Amino acid sequence: MALLVEKTSSGREYKVKDMSQADFGRLEIELAEVEMPGLVSCRTEFGPSQPFKGARITGSLHMTIQTAVLIETLTALGAEVRWCSCNIFSTQDHAAAAIARDSAAVFAWKGETLQEYWWCTERALDWGPGGGPDLIVDDGGDATLLIHEGVKAEEVFAKTGQFPDPTSTDNPEFQIVLTIIKDGLQVDPKKYHKMKERLVGVSEETTTGVKRLYQMQETGALLFPAINVNDSVTKSKFDNLYGCRHSLPDGLMRATDVMIAGKVAVICGYGDVGKGCAAAMKTAGARVIVTEIDPICALQALMEGLQVLTLEDVVSEADIFCTTTGNKDIIMVDHMRKMKNNAIVCNIGHFDNEIDMLGLETFPGVKRITIKPQTDRWVFPDTKSGIIVLAEGRLMNLGCATGHPSFVMSCSFTNQVIAQLELWNEKSSGKYEKKVYVLPKHLDEKVAALHLGKLGARLTKLTKDQSDYVSIPVEGPYKPVHYRY
Repeated sequence: MALLVEKTSSGREYKVKDMSQADFGRLEIELAEVEMPGLVSCRTEFGPSQPFKGARITGSLHMTIQTAVLIETLTALGAEVRWCSCNIFSTQDHAAAAIARDSAAVFAWKGETLQEYWWCTERALDWGPGGGPDLIVDDGGDATLLIHEGVKAEEVFAKTGQFPDPTSTDNPEFQIVLTIIKDGLQVDPKKYHKMKERLVGVSEETTTGVKRLYQMQETGALLFPAINVNDSVTKSKFDNLYGCRHSLPDGLMRATDVMIAGKVAVICGYGDVGKGCAAAMKTAGARVIVTEIDPICALQALMEGLQVLTLEDVVSEADIFCTTTGNKDIIMVDHMRKMKNNAIVCNIGHFDNEIDMLGLETFPGVKRITIKPQTDRWVFPDTKSGIIVLAEGRLMNLGCATGHPSFVMSCSFTNQVIAQLELWNEKSSGKYEKKVYVLPKHLDEKVAALHLGKLGARLTKLTKDQSDYVSIPVEGPYKPVHYRY
């Protein structure tokens, strides 16, 4: 794979699609900053003291305009940053170009192959011979996974001299990961150990990555402290629920020009993401059906006037199918064969395994017709009818559109900045062990407070008597630690 790192005139490394788009990217970044009051407030509050001075931060998170504002908030606080995207289709090339030119090392472009994707991840983690990053901002856990798998392979190599075997797995993506680690062992057999020793911690953005972290914590395999940003109220509720209300219909319209009103839309899963998607479809005039495994979520959907059925009940009747579960094997090729002609199938969960893309791609005689990038019609040989699959089963809101609005992402990314500051400021205190933590409620509430002024809100103040009566401090926190909704 002939990929070469390029350098700016100042010597900063990068690999993006088109640096000539940097001026366009800068204009959109300036627009987004106005809609991201939380991040701008972080610059105002923390910028003068440069709390990240000397810190190396690696990010693996969608390289969008909104992420550009996050990156430049981290650099405004003193950090040196290297970045890649966490999805092969989610990069906005003008955003990547602007950041690569002006602020940080970026390795990302829209439409990466899987090999290119993992090359970019490796470059974002590569800080030279002095080890890796001090901190990671992760989304989905791929940067974290690469380090953990690298350390594991180095330990085996040190004991036995054996290299990892890419043919030991039938997962094409994990074969690439093992190949990268194998090649790295031949150059530096302690590469990932050096990263592990230097790392202060990671802050994780999304449900899938958080699940990975908790699994590693349970088995004792977690190598460094982690902050679960996903379960902050101002992330989970605002990003997942309110963000999807905007980005699902936006992606559908851009990809297919479908009129949502009057259609039957099936939302697989009714967590925060599913609730946002269902609300968007209902508001747009669709008849919404939810599939669920959880009786509580199912009851919530019913109380919103939605039907709750199984996929098998509605597979031949619905017009739009959207997976939101974060699980695997939700819509299989046998489901897709039974769908009506030109039914739209898409995913707004993190990975591509909610939809059985492998089963679809390998179905005998199936024909793929690419209508435009990230919009494909798959025609089955026996029925001669087809379905429309968006973004190859990956995140359609970023593959086919521009993701969530800037204001929503300001809430999410302000949590990331605060989590990174917390890990960095406490790096020598012993406060954080090799476990998964959530931000305390007073910081969650601070993130919310930073966004109220933009919307013209004025908070009522508790009196001292009221505070004593309900046993809540006048200045908060107002919610218990376990509160999420």
